[in-house]
Amino acid sequence: MFRKTLISTLALCFMTTIASAQDKLYSDEFPIGDVVLLDGPLKHARDLNVQTLLKYDCDRMLAPYRKEAGLTPKKPAYPNWDGLDGHVGGHYLTAMAMNAATGSEECRQRMEYMISELQECADANVKNHPEWGKGYVGGMPNSDRIWSTFKLGNFGTYNGSWAPFYNLHKMYAGLRDAWVYCGNEQAKKLFLGFCDWAIDLTAGLSDEQMERMLGMEHGGMNEVLADGYAISGDKKYLDVARRFSHRRLLLAMSQRVDNLDNMHANTQVPKVVGFERISELSGDESYHNAANFFWDIVTGERSLAFGGNSRREHFPSREACTDFINDIDGPETCNTNNMLKLTEEMHRRNPEARYADYYELATFNHILSSQHP
Repeated sequence: MFRKTLISTLALCFMTTIASAQDKLYSDEFPIGDVVLLDGPLKHARDLNVQTLLKYDCDRMLAPYRKEAGLTPKKPAYPNWDGLDGHVGGHYLTAMAMNAATGSEECRQRMEYMISELQECADANVKNHPEWGKGYVGGMPNSDRIWSTFKLGNFGTYNGSWAPFYNLHKMYAGLRDAWVYCGNEQAKKLFLGFCDWAIDLTAGLSDEQMERMLGMEHGGMNEVLADGYAISGDKKYLDVARRFSHRRLLLAMSQRVDNLDNMHANTQVPKVVGFERISELSGDESYHNAANFFWDIVTGERSLAFGGNSRREHFPSREACTDFINDIDGPETCNTNNMLKLTEEMHRRNPEARYADYYELATFNHILSSQHP
């Protein structure tokens, strides 16, 4: 239910009109078309966000994907954090899909244009990177060097790069969302092909190698791979979602052991979103127990009054909690966005007022406050 009313804290895009494939991915949620925003802060934020999004250029967003596929970019890429080119394009595709679902025709046209361009990149990757590129739709810098060696179990280049799977996860989510919110079948095909790429890439890796690789921030890879199973019904996607679940966190949380002190906060939250999604689709209670304990300790013991958590991007120990007063680098909205996704999942399983209370608190006090009115 939450996904329809307060769906995205990344883009503050809220649903108003057109029904889509969303109820196919989440069987207990109602169609987007059942929700209309009236005048108020949510509609104001959504409309202002659309104005901002439409100032960006799709070809500049797509430049990293064309470059890594061996194609000439049509326009120069936007400046970015050094080494993280490509991840913003995935976020942007999600934003276009959600706003297309509200009835924005320009966002729909942009979404469809991006998908057609990404198809060209996917086709070029098959041709230009035959050893590892089938199904690849990423804009990660130095993709050829990273993935050609990664597939062989050599993590040297991977470990020397800035969070490759964190980067790729954004496009996984963007393609999924283009199908979820708009029913775009080409996006669905690209998404499942990208999931197949992850299966093939990691097929030769041992469990120990997977665990070592997952020590680097990797976004919500386990969640999107589990969604591949929900979309297709093919168990291979659920199996690889389990392989992408970091056991260091999974085992501790499932045994009710809080090992979060000094851990990078937004590396952990998406993992747990994936734990609950795997439990939701498989019935595995150990994954739910981990997610349940994590939600309890983060919202109950590691969050501030407005719903945000962490300082300097990390969970502080009790002894270091004075940093919340003395340090200007406080809770990030990306953490809260992902906590809202986890809260939505917990509420789907067991609707309780405490989940709704937290969702409302964090949305109005942290997420909405991050946008200048």
